[in-house]
Amino acid sequence: MPELFAPLDVPEGLMRSVISAYATPPRAYHSFAHVQEVLRHLATVPTWTNPNDVYLAALFHDAVYVAGRKDNETKSAELARAAIETFLPTARLDIARVVSFIELTAKHGAITPPDADAAHFLDADMAILGSDPATFDAYDAAIADEFRPVTNALLYRFGRRRFLSRLLDAPRIFHSQHFHTRLDAAARANLRRALDRE
Repeated sequence: MPELFAPLDVPEGLMRSVISAYATPPRAYHSFAHVQEVLRHLATVPTWTNPNDVYLAALFHDAVYVAGRKDNETKSAELARAAIETFLPTARLDIARVVSFIELTAKHGAITPPDADAAHFLDADMAILGSDPATFDAYDAAIADEFRPVTNALLYRFGRRRFLSRLLDAPRIFHSQHFHTRLDAAARANLRRALDRE
């Protein structure tokens, strides 16, 4: 994988706040390691319209995460807005766009992204689906670990199966041609294996 996507120099205080947010509560998958993986995938995208907005959205998109909560994305977006206003007050950034990108991650598999930057951002967040089988299986187990304290196994399996089936049944898993070409076949194979286990 390439180096991390980092088109914008951010203050040390902002980065510290991001890393601190991802450490609370402890997470099996939605940790700062996930952010770094998203940034590696974003680095493979050849062209961007506003890379700085995408970068900040990637940094903050799961900053607030409690398994089962419906407001994680909204709270992550609020945290991003506050951090940008605090640490980058004079930067020429479209904060509303950063916020909107983060909020889009609540609708994976159920939206049409508004532009190419959003499509690539959402695809990078879901690129784990097209990873090698061992990496995918570790991701799948980590998601289950995160939900174990907040829901019973039967309800989790029902919800997870519904989500994975919806992705597999979709005409496209990845919105952009860049990620579709590279990862669609592997993602479908992984999803079929996961559903066969259920």
